[in-house]
Amino acid sequence: MVIGGGGTGAAIIHDLRLRGVEATLVERGELTSGTTGRHHGQLHSGARYAVKDRSIARECMQETYILKRIAKESIEDNYGLFVALDDEDLAHVPVFVQACVESGIPIKEVPVAEACEMEPNLNPQIKRVVMVPDGTLDAWRLPLQFFATARRNGAAIHTFTPVTGFRYGGSAVTGVQAYDLKTRSERTIGADLVINATGAWAGQVTRMAEVEIPITPGPGTMVAVRKRLTNMVISHLHPADDGDILVPQRGLSIIGTTQYRTDDPDDIAVPEEDIANMYACADTLVPSFSAQKYHAAWIAARPLVGAASSADDARNLSRDFSVVDHGKSDGREGLLSVIGGKATVLRAMAEQTVDLVCAKLGIDEPCRTANTELLSHRAYFT
Repeated sequence: MVIGGGGTGAAIIHDLRLRGVEATLVERGELTSGTTGRHHGQLHSGARYAVKDRSIARECMQETYILKRIAKESIEDNYGLFVALDDEDLAHVPVFVQACVESGIPIKEVPVAEACEMEPNLNPQIKRVVMVPDGTLDAWRLPLQFFATARRNGAAIHTFTPVTGFRYGGSAVTGVQAYDLKTRSERTIGADLVINATGAWAGQVTRMAEVEIPITPGPGTMVAVRKRLTNMVISHLHPADDGDILVPQRGLSIIGTTQYRTDDPDDIAVPEEDIANMYACADTLVPSFSAQKYHAAWIAARPLVGAASSADDARNLSRDFSVVDHGKSDGREGLLSVIGGKATVLRAMAEQTVDLVCAKLGIDEPCRTANTELLSHRAYFT
């Protein structure tokens, strides 16, 4: 049983069905209605993380190759440019380049004049440019491809069905209590294992089982304008900070993001000052950004692994993921939680989770998701 209808839950139930495991998924709202449907949509090559964590960077690069192969219709293979704007950025360039090389990320330094020919709206004052194999992904279509394939393979998927509690056999979890908002009726669903794949809400779910996990919901603001100002992802070449990634999505340009912490990912709203701040940050990369027609501003809560008491602490938390067996860590057998991660590595998160499921259930089946092409997202509805 999988709780959570975002990208992680989608990849997990797909992997479960490919290995022949009977699987049901419940989601409290519509599919992708949590963090999955609200992120930037950047396909990370790993370059952003390379300086701080080579391992995460290598994993992002590997998963980028895989997603381009299995989910072509949801990926725009448009690359990215990291741009240095001042002397402080220039001092960071050798560190960044070396980190990318050591992480196995193919990079290429591009002359500034050539970069401005490739992307005419770039700030003409940029001083150095490094090209990386970033891209963009459709935050809705990609998980729908996983869901479509899983359902074609026999998965049961129930939306608008929030979990209200757990079933127990002694101290072990044996299923969930849920409420079907469509029929306004209680449901009891039994399971040999329950997988908590609810992202920033994972702590709320485990508390229903009297278990605490180290997760910090980290909200961040994004702003979109109604014009595609670049064809590539544009990133500020410096240590991670607010508003340093501009992502093209179809006819939009999206700048993000900020970093906060919260105890409740449902109780978040865009701070008014964030919008002006994001416009200013975007203009340093692409000066014409703020002249475009405003489209939307929104906020999404990242599921960061670890405890943080402030926004600065949250920014320093790892972007890696972890699969927690609550039977081992908390004496609550039958319950697993997958926390952390990012959209680019959703398939890898699922593989590690389902490897643990198979080990616990005595199932000897390899993971096949890296070489299984996904159905079109349209197949979910047809």
